[in-house]
Amino acid sequence: MSKALKETVGRYGIWSVGLRSEAPARRGELTEAAAELEELGYGALWLGGNSAARHAAPLIEATSRVAVGTSIQSIWQHEPDDSAAALADLEAAHPGRFVQGLGVSHARLAEQYRRPYSSLVSYLDELDAAGASADRRVLAALGPKSLELTRDRAAGAIPYLVTPEHTAYAREILGEAPLLAPELGVVLETDPTRARGLAREFLAIYLPLPNYTNNFLRHGFTEDDLADGGSDRLVDALFAWGDENRIRERINAFQEAGADHLALQVIDDGSREALPRGAWRTLASLLA
Repeated sequence: MSKALKETVGRYGIWSVGLRSEAPARRGELTEAAAELEELGYGALWLGGNSAARHAAPLIEATSRVAVGTSIQSIWQHEPDDSAAALADLEAAHPGRFVQGLGVSHARLAEQYRRPYSSLVSYLDELDAAGASADRRVLAALGPKSLELTRDRAAGAIPYLVTPEHTAYAREILGEAPLLAPELGVVLETDPTRARGLAREFLAIYLPLPNYTNNFLRHGFTEDDLADGGSDRLVDALFAWGDENRIRERINAFQEAGADHLALQVIDDGSREALPRGAWRTLASLLA
């Protein structure tokens, strides 16, 4: 079934917090954007933040082909039985269109946070007991234990804020069958100072989170790389910026390292809740 999932999501998708909005006034804007992204050729829409099936449903209903996934649905804020039921409902109504991306979030964001790995295993146990299909499930896996869990109990991994080196590492653990779909931030800016500045502003909310910084340290970065908003070496490894050729080179590096699909997140000076539709069009043209 992982092969079918790979075919469904294709090579490229868009990752966006803005696409998960629950504001009724934005419903038309969101569905119109989803339809355009499908027309532009993206294979998947990844809903950032603590998203769930209810955020995906309107976008699925407004489109005919594109997959819509949560990236991520926090295990602390959604009961397993409810998650299983929501997955079953969307799968029955729109077979093969919804991808349930699950993760443990962060201690700073979830009061219930405790023994994250064991809690994730228990959550998967309860999903299985409720009859949820592992073929529509992907995990936000970074470390070796969570990647092994993904290999054994999910259809793929959706690592966030990672490098090509981590992608190669993840592929080695996962093997060839599971989907490997890392997120990649893209800054459509050629000036190095401005591009890195935008990337650092974005990175600032993640550097206090140990799940990410520990992963950086596991993969060759040092405490110096984490200081002062992140070193140039860290920023250049995590983000694709520059002209079209440079951005393509960074995308190719992830693919050559073993990524089946890239969830591309546009980084600019706008609100994270905004829908950068012009940039998505530019990016689609670049990918073509």
